[in-house]
Amino acid sequence: MAHLQLVWALSGRGWADCIVSDHQAEAEVTASYISTAPEDLLTALTRLIIGETECRAQFEAEPTAFRWIFYREGTNVWIRLLELAHGSDHDNAGTEIWSAQQNIDVVARAVIRCFDGVAREYGESAYRSKWGEHFPRAELEALRTARREHRGDWAASATPSNP
Repeated sequence: MAHLQLVWALSGRGWADCIVSDHQAEAEVTASYISTAPEDLLTALTRLIIGETECRAQFEAEPTAFRWIFYREGTNVWIRLLELAHGSDHDNAGTEIWSAQQNIDVVARAVIRCFDGVAREYGESAYRSKWGEHFPRAELEALRTARREHRGDWAASATPSNP
């Protein structure tokens, strides 16, 4: 059974720690409110679900940056997480700190669960107070809607694995 978990924890005014893990490895990254990190992550996944084959999101950690790169082929998503000395650096200048291949529905579910948990834990008002920006409700609902509308497409396009 596929496993992917994402945790988003507010660690101080304008700062969050994000842990991503699967059955093989784990990585922890930091995000600052100077960028729209949660919105960018949710939007990248929504775009991936509706058909884009490559999407990115970036977390700024002043000056370090963490770049999420998603490649989709059929129902599979390859995720690469890079650490860069500066946010403007090319991917090639980054160090891969985590990667995984997952089913697109597993990825969408993990991210939706993560941000549903954030909303339950902090509440949207306390989230804004601690993060410095509004909770990404519109982006979370867009991801949830895209997942619901495209799940039938994934089942139809799934093919049996070759032995």
